[in-house]
Amino acid sequence: MPDSQPQPPPSSSNPSGSSGQPDPAPLLLCGARLTDGRAVDVRLGGGRIEAVGTAGSLTPGPVRSGATRVDLSGYLLLPAPAEPHAHADTALSAEHPGPVSYAPDDVQRRATEAALLQLGHGATAARAHVRVGDVQGLGALGAVLQARRSLRGLAELTTVAVPRLLTGAAGADGLVMLRDAAKMGASVVGGCPDLDPDPTGYVEAVLEVASEHGCPVDLHTDAADPARLSRLAAMAGGLRPGVTIGPCAGLARLPDEAVTRLADQLAAAGVTVVCLPQGGCGGAERRGTAPVRLLRAAGVRVAAGSGALRDVSNPVGRGDPLEAAYLLASAHGLRPEDAYDAVSTSARAALGLPQVRVEAGFPAELLAVRGDHLAGTLSLAYSRIVVHRGRVVARTSAVREYCNSAAAAELGLPRQGRGELS
Repeated sequence: MPDSQPQPPPSSSNPSGSSGQPDPAPLLLCGARLTDGRAVDVRLGGGRIEAVGTAGSLTPGPVRSGATRVDLSGYLLLPAPAEPHAHADTALSAEHPGPVSYAPDDVQRRATEAALLQLGHGATAARAHVRVGDVQGLGALGAVLQARRSLRGLAELTTVAVPRLLTGAAGADGLVMLRDAAKMGASVVGGCPDLDPDPTGYVEAVLEVASEHGCPVDLHTDAADPARLSRLAAMAGGLRPGVTIGPCAGLARLPDEAVTRLADQLAAAGVTVVCLPQGGCGGAERRGTAPVRLLRAAGVRVAAGSGALRDVSNPVGRGDPLEAAYLLASAHGLRPEDAYDAVSTSARAALGLPQVRVEAGFPAELLAVRGDHLAGTLSLAYSRIVVHRGRVVARTSAVREYCNSAAAAELGLPRQGRGELS
């Protein structure tokens, strides 16, 4: 799908959002490599990229006290990833025996830790699906909203309210709960229509609540029923600010001709598909990845998320967007640039966030990864430096050491390390 060419957001916009925090000190990123091969300096200020110039050409700016220089020699500088499909209320619960605790303190702790883990991987924004109703009531949502507040200045965490049932007598309470969740602060409404006795009625109810509150929709669906997905696309076509569905693994089990027709309908309706190449967020029967190449060829925006992060659905989930991009490239045949787009530009668009480019005027949401080209960084992706709103918010350093060997010395191979291994 060809990318549009949007203009940088106006510099008068407020980069610090509603956090009320002062702008960070100016930051100069020195000697970074871009994907086009250039070595550049990048000056940040006011939460945005102020200037990009040839390496060594920029200064922190006139009369700028407290400016910080960060040496990015040996790093590739990229727009920061975003996480479009997380489960904050159940994250990091797999290692605890018994049912998942929905006590607010436990949910808040897990949601905060999960967001920080994903931030360390590079995701400066995340959308968290949170169950409402049933045993949880609105307690889990309140806990994740509290985690969101505690993370201000580090990462952006938005929430999707996910009720179990919405139709019939059994769904009446869920519909009330969904409306209450939207009033409480859930910025997206969603759920899993596949689990409701009336999936179409479920979607209609979610779209109605979304229309009432002017918020986006994000629905879990396996997308294994072509007729049901076709109806969803028809209903979603007129909704703004938009509809996202995922993980849609069932599409991979349908004939290509059927998927092509459905993809055309989804593209025409402006529906975004979020796939989960690292593993699903439900039972084993729903594992798999949506046919990303076919969807992209039809013009569907495809983003990639992490899904379950070490909960019962995926006890080894990493929550790493670069791993998701690696899998899209290695297992699904996407070019590295397209694979990274799925976890960065397309993921940010799915979350309703402004686009990021390493150009003056764009938001200073950046990820520096050790390496000099994109394919190599998706393969290894060791040391990372994360920038959110113009300041460094996370660093991950990896040092690889080898014992001395004649082979390495003779070939002049690069080394990292501080000393000799015994």
